[in-house]
Amino acid sequence: MGYEEVSNAYRVYDIEADQVVISRDVTFDESTFSFSPTLLQEIVDDTALDIESMNISDEPHPMQFKKTGKRKSRSNSQEQALQRTLPERRGTGFEEASAPDDFETHQAKRRSSARANLDEERKGSDEDSEDATPQVFWRASVNAVEGTDLSEPTTFKDAVDGPDQVHWRKAICAELDSMKLRGVLRAPKQPAGQHTIGTKWVFNIKRKADGSIEKYKARLVAKGFKQKYGIDYTETFLPVVKYVTLRMVVAITKYFDWTLDLLDVVTALLCGEMKEKVFCAIPEGVEVDEDFDCFELLKAIYGLKQASRVWNENFHEFVCSIGFQVSDFDPCLYLKITSGECVLLLVYVDDVLVTGSSTELIMRTKSDLKARFEMTDSGKCAFVLGIEMVYNDNGSVTICQRRYVEDVLKCFGMTDCKAVTSPISS
Repeated sequence: MGYEEVSNAYRVYDIEADQVVISRDVTFDESTFSFSPTLLQEIVDDTALDIESMNISDEPHPMQFKKTGKRKSRSNSQEQALQRTLPERRGTGFEEASAPDDFETHQAKRRSSARANLDEERKGSDEDSEDATPQVFWRASVNAVEGTDLSEPTTFKDAVDGPDQVHWRKAICAELDSMKLRGVLRAPKQPAGQHTIGTKWVFNIKRKADGSIEKYKARLVAKGFKQKYGIDYTETFLPVVKYVTLRMVVAITKYFDWTLDLLDVVTALLCGEMKEKVFCAIPEGVEVDEDFDCFELLKAIYGLKQASRVWNENFHEFVCSIGFQVSDFDPCLYLKITSGECVLLLVYVDDVLVTGSSTELIMRTKSDLKARFEMTDSGKCAFVLGIEMVYNDNGSVTICQRRYVEDVLKCFGMTDCKAVTSPISS
């Protein structure tokens, strides 16, 4: 039945035990086939009674969206046998089929109606429906559109002419000033035969753990899909800290009562030196002399395939130069030991977590990092990588993704659904 999602094993259906077994040691016997035509016909005959007993109507009827009720149980063997008798569905299911001209067409329609009744039975409804799957799909799609944050503009014109244009204009100017300060762009004449990469402005509202607005962000992003391998880029892999490492370090900090601070590198990807020659088109909102028709990227910008890797190489080179060593367990965990005291760094792209046994050593490390990179010090870490950290009165810390779950529920229109405890109580 395929591969197991969380391990290197097969999912095998045991016909006699009527259950799915996960195993790594599987021998495939291709000389026999359990579902031969004779056996398949017996299964069809066994399920014929179930199909005939259903309330199947050939009359057209309008589709209705209904809330899901309690599910009725049906054995896996019955459900799989019924699905084997059904032909492959075609189309969206929203168009009524024409009247049957022969026996095969009539049988196909009855089987389609039988599947519809099976879907309705799962929903706990006695009303007929020709095909329930597209209803669920389109309902989810509509709710996803309704749950989209419409306050973020999608184009440069929407940003500079919209209701929040003051904030977005400041964000655009801050991005251009940052690029100018770091010497990201140079305006040359485009070399003959050299292709250019397009650019696009991307706007994002950074929010706090409670959902309130922290700041407006504008990024000039390269259209990296136009890059050519071997010419504009080579390696693209970027290591990031493992979540198990993050949880382990959080546990260590609470056990030894260490502080855990969060540093955010400002426009981190603009700090990486480019190794390849890459030219980009002149972005919207940027004016240059008529003598220039493109920009050369001296440093990486967002959107380039190698941008994150270039930044990581730059950061890795610097922290190693100030005495840090890379963990053998995680390439984004850095350790420094001085006079019996230690300090740890966890890096996830442009987010840096700092902790250690010595407050003085932590402050010295922060000072070194801020002298090399422009950073914002958020102090005690409360929200990182979509994970909220709640510090309890008894000294423990609880990590959760409450805001992420709320965003998902809002996206699919399920903010009023009934909550259950997790893990589920027995």
